[in-house]
Amino acid sequence: MHKAGFVNIVGNPNVGKSTLMNQLVGERISIATFKAQTTRHRIMGIVNTPEMQIVFSDTPGVLKPNYKLQESMLAFSVSALSDADVLLYVTDVVEDPEKNADFLEKVRSMTIPVLLLINKIDESNQKALGDIVERWHALLPKAEILPISAKNKFGTDLLLRRIQELLPESPPYFDKDQLTDKPARFFVSEIIREKILLYYDKEIPYAVEVKVERFKETEKKIHINAVIYVERDSQKGIIIGHQGVALKKVSTEARKTLEKFFDKEVFLETFVKVDKDWRSSKKELDSFGYNPE
Repeated sequence: MHKAGFVNIVGNPNVGKSTLMNQLVGERISIATFKAQTTRHRIMGIVNTPEMQIVFSDTPGVLKPNYKLQESMLAFSVSALSDADVLLYVTDVVEDPEKNADFLEKVRSMTIPVLLLINKIDESNQKALGDIVERWHALLPKAEILPISAKNKFGTDLLLRRIQELLPESPPYFDKDQLTDKPARFFVSEIIREKILLYYDKEIPYAVEVKVERFKETEKKIHINAVIYVERDSQKGIIIGHQGVALKKVSTEARKTLEKFFDKEVFLETFVKVDKDWRSSKKELDSFGYNPE
């Protein structure tokens, strides 16, 4: 008997969805930084054993959209409700359970198994956790509640076993040696964007998109040309920095991570361009892959 299914991870921004995805899949598939709204796409990571295939899907945090990019991000999250065999709704010990009530109502009406994961329990105590569990049980009475700490790997083994029990019988959906549905170029742009998220403050990380224009792989090396798009000339100046120092730091750190990721020597060239409409133009967003269909 072989089991296979889609396990979709949803929840509000910054509750630890990407950290959890990376723990469950065992690969650095999603960006997991301390800034909110870091995951913009719906990213699939695949766990294979001889008897089973779990297709995990990490989605952007649920938020009220202020511009076209966020509309697309919300559409990815909503689409995760329609094709799941098991839904993981991730919250944490400080989040207001009433936040984004519309999305929560959609989760409440679902007929598939819902596992409500209260993350970051290492930042709480037993009594407070008990109160949190009661509040969530009142909001999602059909959900099974599991306290976890994704960062510390507490409760993740139990979660994985429970997912296996809930999976339907099915042949695999993907090849057994496949780890993700995303191409190599996608992870290059995500890793560069991760470094920008880490090294720049305020609005800069959210005004940035990365497009890989050249990815040439040989047996021992990978040559990559990537363009960092920003919305304003002033942002371009900040990304590049005085005498190019800031951009060089991002490129160096990205190259080190890419070499670990691909296990090959990487030559990375980065350029910065201004495209003032990229976050609000459907055509531009489609070209960056923000199309949930």
